[in-house]
Amino acid sequence: MFQVSREFAPPFSLISPYFTAGSLFYMVAMLILPMFGADSAMYDISLVAWVHLFLLGFVMMIIFGAMAQLVPVVLEVGHFSVDFYYLIWPLLAAGTVLMALGFAAFPTLLPYGGIMVLVSMLIFLADTILTLRKVEHVSLTVKTIGVTNAFLLLGILVGFAMALTIGAGVGIDIQRWLGAHIVLVLGGFVTLTIVGMSMVLLPMFGLSHGFDETPVKRAFKLMSIGVGTYFVGALFDSESIRFLSLLAIFGGVGLYLWQIALIYKTRARKESDIWFKSMMVGYGALAFALLLAPIALIGRLESVALAAAWFLVMGFFTFLINGHLFKIIPFLVWFERYSPLVGKQKVPMLADMVPKKPGEFQFWFTAVGMAAGGLGLLFGSDELFKGGAAFMAAGSVFMFYSVKWMMNFGKNIEQEKQ
Repeated sequence: MFQVSREFAPPFSLISPYFTAGSLFYMVAMLILPMFGADSAMYDISLVAWVHLFLLGFVMMIIFGAMAQLVPVVLEVGHFSVDFYYLIWPLLAAGTVLMALGFAAFPTLLPYGGIMVLVSMLIFLADTILTLRKVEHVSLTVKTIGVTNAFLLLGILVGFAMALTIGAGVGIDIQRWLGAHIVLVLGGFVTLTIVGMSMVLLPMFGLSHGFDETPVKRAFKLMSIGVGTYFVGALFDSESIRFLSLLAIFGGVGLYLWQIALIYKTRARKESDIWFKSMMVGYGALAFALLLAPIALIGRLESVALAAAWFLVMGFFTFLINGHLFKIIPFLVWFERYSPLVGKQKVPMLADMVPKKPGEFQFWFTAVGMAAGGLGLLFGSDELFKGGAAFMAAGSVFMFYSVKWMMNFGKNIEQEKQ
């Protein structure tokens, strides 16, 4: 199991805006979701606006905040410039809003939103790459961070070029490059980042050790090759290369799920808290998405493809991110506000810093909504999809409340220090 050091961790005040903004974007996106239907076309411009609001405002925002904390802690070196992170979140937040508005109604805003998102991500990439240069021991996590950042750079450059095409008339074939943009960002950055970071967080939170890491090492290679060759397939407009690349990615995801099963078997912590239940739902959704994806690819079935994407994004990404927030935020708050008081006065346990009922409400509303919405897409049931979306909207309100509750826990102690 990885050893984690707190020596190089940045202050909580730097990270907290990412979690606040990310959970707010998540709630806003979920409240908008019931406005769509099971028959929404994959290339519907309003759906594209919603996808960017969700992925940039929630998924990317939370990942960047988590990486601000985890990169120096896991690598045991300080950030090249931790102050960069004070710039990233406001640029990303403003750029996300402008891009969503640009896609939804005002195309001329797209280049401005795109450049703000691009700059925020370039700052993130610059700090990460310069931080990696100081690392002496090249572990799987270090390799993952390096590769995912390369894929992110390619993905955002392709995305920015497409935004310029829509907003300013720059000539690039969107149909040809859209798939590459999706695979580079969602497969190459988001999924591979989760793969790398989960090899730190899952053993740490589940107290797992002594497991074989061969499956995840093979998964990393196979997924990296798949994402890279998909970009080559887009470059040469080769359908066969893209097809084989997706099969490689599916194989890598299968190996990763095997690795998760090995970690689960060796875990010492057996309690079924919100984090553990979220992991079970998230990985179950990933397994179901993996089952649907080849069917959609071979049969060219758009409804099955949409359902697979739904279970990947709304099931796997959402539950992995939200579930970990119930572990990460209490730990960071405890370290910031209570660690100096150890031995001087009674301090709370980490379990005391989690809102039990709101957390359970958000879990069950989101789990039921995710399952219903995905089945609605799969079988073309508008009522089932909208019902699931409404449940997820309710769950997002409880999630936002839970995040704020955890972040404000013990705030009076911090004020007394000042």
